[in-house]
Amino acid sequence: MTTVRLTAAQAMVRYLMAQMSPDGTPFLAGCWGIFGHGNVVGLGEALHGVKDSFPTWRGMNEQTMAHTAIAYAKQLGRAHAMMVTSSIGPGALNMVTAAGVAHVNRIPVLFVPGDVFANRGPDPVLQQVEDFGDGTTCVNDAFKPVSRYYDRIMRPEHLLTALPRAMRVMTDPAECGPVTLSFCQDVQAEAYDWPEAFFEPRVWHLRRVQPDPAELSRVVALIKGAKNPVIVAGGGVHYAFATEALAGFAARHAIPVVETQAGKSALPWDHAMNFGPIGVTGAASANAICANADVVIGLGTRFQDFTTGSWSLFAKPGRKLISINVAAYDAMKHGAEPLCADACVSLEAISNALGGHVFTPPSAQLKADWFAAVDPLTDAPATGNALPTDMQVIGAVQRAAGPDTVVMCAAGTMPGELHKLWKASRPMSYHMEYGFSCMGYEIAGAMGIKMAEPARDVVCMLGDGSYMMANSELATACMMGIKFTVVITDNRGFGCINRLQMHTGGAEFNNLLKDAVGGANSAIDFRAHAASMGATAVKVQTIAELEHALAAAPVVRGPYVVVIDTDPYPSTPVGGTWWEVGVPEVSVRPTVQAARKKFEENKKKQVVAG
Repeated sequence: MTTVRLTAAQAMVRYLMAQMSPDGTPFLAGCWGIFGHGNVVGLGEALHGVKDSFPTWRGMNEQTMAHTAIAYAKQLGRAHAMMVTSSIGPGALNMVTAAGVAHVNRIPVLFVPGDVFANRGPDPVLQQVEDFGDGTTCVNDAFKPVSRYYDRIMRPEHLLTALPRAMRVMTDPAECGPVTLSFCQDVQAEAYDWPEAFFEPRVWHLRRVQPDPAELSRVVALIKGAKNPVIVAGGGVHYAFATEALAGFAARHAIPVVETQAGKSALPWDHAMNFGPIGVTGAASANAICANADVVIGLGTRFQDFTTGSWSLFAKPGRKLISINVAAYDAMKHGAEPLCADACVSLEAISNALGGHVFTPPSAQLKADWFAAVDPLTDAPATGNALPTDMQVIGAVQRAAGPDTVVMCAAGTMPGELHKLWKASRPMSYHMEYGFSCMGYEIAGAMGIKMAEPARDVVCMLGDGSYMMANSELATACMMGIKFTVVITDNRGFGCINRLQMHTGGAEFNNLLKDAVGGANSAIDFRAHAASMGATAVKVQTIAELEHALAAAPVVRGPYVVVIDTDPYPSTPVGGTWWEVGVPEVSVRPTVQAARKKFEENKKKQVVAG
């Protein structure tokens, strides 16, 4: 057996560089890294040796650089990913939130946090957390509940099994998600005689899980027996590259499609069978169809509470639930009839079984009525005196968008408004992190999207709250010359949660700055802040000024930030459905008492099984 002597860190990097996607390019595009004493000496030296072929990018914050990696993989349909490394202690813990984002959204990321010494000679080391009752505990154990695969590398040869396992998880459609390899810092520098065969290139193909004949038969029988079926398109449609298959299937059999946050843009907004977004942030057209559906076909969705209106939406007596998903965990939820298979393959198999069976589609008037109700909300105001609404800001961005525009967001007001109002013209033109809805994902995520698809126009929409939560990767984007547009809607606080607080009977408290201790003293100049990091930044007052600013975006080099003050109170008044939020059972406030009564009425409509 031919061997080569390398350090464990050098072997890790060499192995990862040899793992290929079916398109012939490396599965891992490179590594985001903030170096510290847990990774700079061993892994840092290994990465330096291959910097011309396996780039290392320097972030400003461990969490947000990982968000960039997540957005990159999500935008490419999980066909490629990135590695992220940090030092031990706080650097590693900063990445745990991002690991949660990747885990919930089923996105591949390779986390390689530095660890303490495996030989324990220098214990306790700087930034080491000691457990008085467990000598094996370190802060990296926090990654375990938010990793699909976790391993602690305490000997060089551990990589011989750990790395193939890591790749299997990141490329497995059913188990896909974040992998954490906690790399002891002394082991990184230790040498070992590695088999040369370990570093031979390997192609990781997309596994198309075939449907079980018995499951397929039961699902087809349920669909054939339906009068009013509906397809709930989730993120799995994108990850299976099944958007064309879905468009053809829906048209061929006249089955309406509604879209989750992750599934939005699976069909063009004007496709005849696309009846819009579903659920709490959904369209009246989509929700009406779901309420009347006798067979609900989940396609690559995990049936999050926003999608199901906390399980009050699919309310027709006797309705049946089908779940088509590569993950058995999702396929079996809530008593669904499972079809544990790839979305694309499943649609083909079901269509073949249905033959010429065509259903009576819902009236197109439902969709027409929805747009008649919401389109005016996005129009530019007749006068420029009042504070703009978020809906009007979305309208301005939509009018400035082109066919290759990707609009993206994650938390606050914008996810709900964009889900309802944005007209996505092609697949992957709507990028929403709403599995974890992580504030601070937005700017870093926009950078990741642009790195994934440099030719696309990327527009990041976020509120002042999310901007303040995490804005440091704007400096990274400026440093690297990565171009995207950021639209900051400044409503002076956490407007979305303030509305939820009011809607459930609560008093305005600690959300808008005016209601927070000392909030009246706040005077944040977001334009100046963005400009100080190197971005081209402007502040506008009206929707007309916003449209003028957006028109200038194509000629701006690097990140372009547009700030506009907005009204924190209005939201789209139509569409949506109930969402279960725990309203206090006991309160002296009449508004809370009334909200609790309404809560109890809605609970009676909830249908939960399985």
